[in-house]
Amino acid sequence: MVVVKVGGSAGINYEALAKDAAALWKSGQKLLLLHGGSSETNQIAEALGHPPQFLTHPGGMTSRLTDRRTLEIFEMVYCGLVNKRLVELLQRQGVNAVGLSGLDGRILEGRRKDAVKYVENGKIKIHRGDFTGSVERVNQGLLQTLLDSGYLPVLTPPAVSYEGEAINTDGDTAAAKVATVFQAEALLLLSNVPGLLAHFPDESSLIREIPASRVGAPEYMGVAQGRMKKKVLGAVEAVQGGVGRVIFGDARGEEPISTALKGSGTVVH
Repeated sequence: MVVVKVGGSAGINYEALAKDAAALWKSGQKLLLLHGGSSETNQIAEALGHPPQFLTHPGGMTSRLTDRRTLEIFEMVYCGLVNKRLVELLQRQGVNAVGLSGLDGRILEGRRKDAVKYVENGKIKIHRGDFTGSVERVNQGLLQTLLDSGYLPVLTPPAVSYEGEAINTDGDTAAAKVATVFQAEALLLLSNVPGLLAHFPDESSLIREIPASRVGAPEYMGVAQGRMKKKVLGAVEAVQGGVGRVIFGDARGEEPISTALKGSGTVVH
């Protein structure tokens, strides 16, 4: 099993991704796909007069402030536009893909956060009322049923809370949870950069590998910026949970999945 999560930043080559996934699928490779959609969500939120807001948390990581209206826009883009784009591209390649959100069949389930800590003007504050949470359970049975029946699942946030509410959740950590549940051979986190860069945005400064046991070293976590911090931590958690390896790869070129599986990018092991 290979779990592939493709990010939602600008520059993603969805056509190449679908073509590569289809070729691997037809060759007998077991796949599960997950995707994001942050860039287009931001654009559509702006156009609808509800611009995105982000919270910076203690430790430097950021997350989308998700009120009910933001959640609705998020669902519209992730579950609608981006998900069905990928499903259509896969169908064109002869793969019977099924697009589902974490809400459907409680595929991705977790706890809604009562409060979120964030930093503003150097002070730690608490925000309440967010529709956010972390994935704690994966409905492996439903996904396995689809796989056994010849369908390729294409998954996307939101997840569902234990109370049945839609919750915005981080796609990379959700993918890591799915990969761990399936004890995947590899988890690929594909985005619009070639991997972890020592001197962002200089792509020639690519870090080729990260030993999971040394992730806290300055040359690794010390250079991870913004969302990359969460990606690295999620990757280490996946490896420690039994996933063979995690690869940060580039989704802008041709054959992005195959290229990453050959070791191109940053490999966490």
